[in-house]
Amino acid sequence: MVIDGATIGLIAMIVGAFIVLAIFFTLVPVALWISALAAGVRVSIFTLIGMRLRRVIPSRIVNPLIKAHKAGLDVSINQLESHYLAGGNVDRVVNALIAAQRANIELTFERCAAIDLAGRDVLEAVQMSVNPKVIETPFIAGVAMNGIEVKAKARITVRANLDRLVGGAGEETIIARVGEGIVSTIGSSESHSKVLENPDMISQTVLSKGLDSGTAFEILSIDIADVDIGKNIGAELQIEQAQADKNIAQAKAEERRAMAVASEQEMVAKVQEMKAKVVEAEAEVPMAMAEALRSGNFGIMDYMNYKNIQADTSMRDSIAKVSQENKSEKGEK
Repeated sequence: MVIDGATIGLIAMIVGAFIVLAIFFTLVPVALWISALAAGVRVSIFTLIGMRLRRVIPSRIVNPLIKAHKAGLDVSINQLESHYLAGGNVDRVVNALIAAQRANIELTFERCAAIDLAGRDVLEAVQMSVNPKVIETPFIAGVAMNGIEVKAKARITVRANLDRLVGGAGEETIIARVGEGIVSTIGSSESHSKVLENPDMISQTVLSKGLDSGTAFEILSIDIADVDIGKNIGAELQIEQAQADKNIAQAKAEERRAMAVASEQEMVAKVQEMKAKVVEAEAEVPMAMAEALRSGNFGIMDYMNYKNIQADTSMRDSIAKVSQENKSEKGEK
């Protein structure tokens, strides 16, 4: 089968037409453009092509624009596209604007976009402005003046403050401030019984301190949900102090005993040293007597008298020892 030049040219034209149509429908979202026209939103074809070239998904811009137009909001396509290019969530911003308009809350597109770019959920903030949120704290423990621990749990009703939402502190700050207020209020109470009798004293005192200053919320009320009694901290501290005093006293007594033992050992050492000197001196007596006999300073009669004295002393020691033993035997009987 032979294909002539006219047939080849026709096939080439058909293929080229398909390629052109594919490129056209890729760059120009015709269905989206028709939807915008049907909704009464005038969007130029060249604007949609420009979005494609700027790597902006047209549906992310046109659909929220249609929604805003139907809600009667004065929002331009350039505002939505610039917010999208800045990394914001265009659909959430438009939903927040619609919710604010329905709730009769004054909220501009610029502030709404700033809140969204700050990382906060602007739609949730608008909903919280209409329907306040309840934040429940964990059990917060404080110690009254009488040493009894009191645990309290609070429920904080807050409403979003759209004017302070950018740069304002979050829920963690609210909980921390309320906890600090509860601890200080319990600590200033004379006894735990007064806290149990009048728990709303805590909420009134804490609420009067203006704890929502600098936060993204406005505190509407602080309600004490539960109050419980904890440990007797004062008694435990006294017990610990008594135990510490006892340990200190024992340590000092041990120190004195060690000093007494050391002193006794030192005395024993001195006595032993003195005995050693006596033994050493006694060992020199025979030598001294021999030398005295040789030199004539010590006679035979003197030596005999010395021996008699030694024998007499030994006899007396023996008699004393026998008497002591007899007394001991009589005491045992």
